[in-house]
Amino acid sequence: MSRVCAVSGKGPLSGNKRSHSMRASRRKWNVNLQKVRVVVDGKPQTIRVSARTLKTLKKQNAI
Repeated sequence: MSRVCAVSGKGPLSGNKRSHSMRASRRKWNVNLQKVRVVVDGKPQTIRVSARTLKTLKKQNAI
């Protein structure tokens, strides 16, 4: 399973990890995915949604 939000399509970002001496090595920031049960077309389904998207959906009363 890939770490991608089912609603917004957000995926992991990459960049550099910096040590105290500023040496760079690659690292990855994963998306904060949560499993949520949502009613889609009258049937409950479990989808993986990012926490930011979940907050927005709750604000809009979509969930």
